[in-house]
Amino acid sequence: MYSDLLHITTLLHILQVVIASDATVVPNRINFDLHNQFVLPVAEDQLLLTVAYPTPLSEPPAISLKTRPITVYRPKSLDAHEHARLRSLLHAETEPIEWEQKVVSGPDIEDRHTLSQLARMTANAYQLPGHKNWYDLDPSWDVNTSFPFGWDNDEDGFRGHVFTSRDRSTVVLSIKGTTLQGPTSKKDKLNDNLLFSCCCARVDFSWTFSTVCNCYSWSALHQRCDDTCLSKALIQDSLFYSTGVKLVKDVIFLYPFADIWLVGHSLGGSLASLLGSTFGLPAVAFEAPGERMAANRLHLPLPPPIGGSSRPPVPITHVYHNADPIPQGACTGIASPCAQGGYALETRCHLGKSIVYDTVQKLGWHVDLRKHVIKEVILEVLDLQDGWPDEDGNEWDVPVAREEEDCVDCFKWEFGDYKKDKDG
Repeated sequence: MYSDLLHITTLLHILQVVIASDATVVPNRINFDLHNQFVLPVAEDQLLLTVAYPTPLSEPPAISLKTRPITVYRPKSLDAHEHARLRSLLHAETEPIEWEQKVVSGPDIEDRHTLSQLARMTANAYQLPGHKNWYDLDPSWDVNTSFPFGWDNDEDGFRGHVFTSRDRSTVVLSIKGTTLQGPTSKKDKLNDNLLFSCCCARVDFSWTFSTVCNCYSWSALHQRCDDTCLSKALIQDSLFYSTGVKLVKDVIFLYPFADIWLVGHSLGGSLASLLGSTFGLPAVAFEAPGERMAANRLHLPLPPPIGGSSRPPVPITHVYHNADPIPQGACTGIASPCAQGGYALETRCHLGKSIVYDTVQKLGWHVDLRKHVIKEVILEVLDLQDGWPDEDGNEWDVPVAREEEDCVDCFKWEFGDYKKDKDG
């Protein structure tokens, strides 16, 4: 019965999207509005998603987000992509990947209102509707709903919300970041320390019994870390990246003709970036740690560089300000609040392009971990109506997105097959 319901509902959804969509047109705006919730049971090996259907309203309140055409590169086969990734990770063997180029409708990252609204969707990933810090997505709304994922099991950790446009031509997947105290905190910290530390969250000798992997190779003169060991440590079932891959596949299945965007804050932003790079989906990450090293350690096959760039053309935009130490890899050292809290957030190099707000110069802020909070970013930075000057004195509603050239992570460490050499 449940499988028949899933099949019929999916066919109705696909038919409705086909009728309402014109694949040859990239819209300039998309409208998000109110929905009822309806639960669809899915296979046991898939995540349980709550699928939203529109509420009939005579004059539906809506929020418009600006869009722009974006060229993305996607693997022709997701199975082949994952096979190549695991072959590289487990056996250090390369396998060619075929990529296809496609123009999709993505968020207009130069529009202040669009970024602000995406940040609100991002903030909402931390709670359920109706809670204290839930953001309405537009002043004309008095109730906002979404369909949540990962909230039915406190142990899962990977959670957030999915927002859909009125005609369901666009879907925004919002991923929760790190929660310091709560049911997901333990897994949040594990993922932070696996993905963003130089070597298993080893900051000093006090971390000897609390590291997340055993890849440190002792040397009296050098800080050494075993690359193969690190890669194997990222195959854990508790790693959020693997959970996210399953979720994105579910969303693609439920919305096969929709433009899918990913957003997230902090850890959630880095996961949005890694998943966006995997599937060739536009992603906007707010105040996220550098995930370029994590992509390398996960052995993510990425499209080859084009033009004069040395970086892969992934549709990722990072948004952060320079008073937040976490995206800059500056919350490090035994005296830092990150280390004292048990976190080794040491990376700073990001995939895609970065929009960096100079809050130190313009707002007179000092570098402070408290400025990492998404609420602070929304109200004090993204909603600010003043322009942001660049190095040439030009003012922009949103700073220009740029690639992070000549960025190096963990330059004090040596990486190699040290454990293999030691074991002979």
